Amino acid sequence: MIKELKFRTEKFLGLKAVVLTMPETVSLVEDKLESGTDAFTIASINPEICVASNDDPALKEALSAFAIGIPDGVGIVIASRLQGGNIRERVTGIDLMLEICKMSAKREFAVFLLGASPGVAEAAWEKLAEKFPGLVIAGTHHGYFKENEEEGIAEIIKKSNADIVFVGLGSPRQELFIHKWGQATGAKVLMAVGGSFDVISGNLTRAPEIWQRLNVEWLYRALKQPKRAMRLLKLPLFLGLVMWERLAGKRG
Repeated sequence: MIKELKFRTEKFLGLKAVVLTMPETVSLVEDKLESGTDAFTIASINPEICVASNDDPALKEALSAFAIGIPDGVGIVIASRLQGGNIRERVTGIDLMLEICKMSAKREFAVFLLGASPGVAEAAWEKLAEKFPGLVIAGTHHGYFKENEEEGIAEIIKKSNADIVFVGLGSPRQELFIHKWGQATGAKVLMAVGGSFDVISGNLTRAPEIWQRLNVEWLYRALKQPKRAMRLLKLPLFLGLVMWERLAGKRG
């Protein structure tokens, strides 16, 4: 473990992403689990969420308050290069979640799964317990609850004594929940994980490893889920906005 790991960040449309590798990120999380007092919150920074936050002040405020944002997406790697930055690899949300579970199984940190349709979190729990023997699951709860029930959900998590909460409510709901209720859960680490429970449970199929290595996992998802195709337009829009922001800054 890397004690007191220092890290740099780079900005993309006002949102920060850390310049860390996967092992360094896991070490940072482990350090916070050991010594942290306030909730350490983790968001995934990708082109889609950067563009969305430009039009959603509440989302941007929430994301700006997260402890770290991981560079989740090849678009962030490309944008970093265009800006002369140092991010050279993706740290995807689902892979970081799995690495944290692997570490937690060894260190006996308790995990809570919040989100997805009824039954999916439980199915993901079973898969994780099988993959990482010894992993302590503090509890699960589906994501089908109303805004006025959020305080009660935070109390359920607190009573579970979870060290880590993976929140898969979809964006922007998961980021807003963590921002508002993270501290109230009593957990040391909270992470937004999108649709990871569906993938881990087997409800959705992840791109084959070769697609992941080639950084075209986004294309595989679009081919498998045509409804996602329109979301691909966010990548060129994001890169265009990043370059415009850079040029404007130079002129300024």
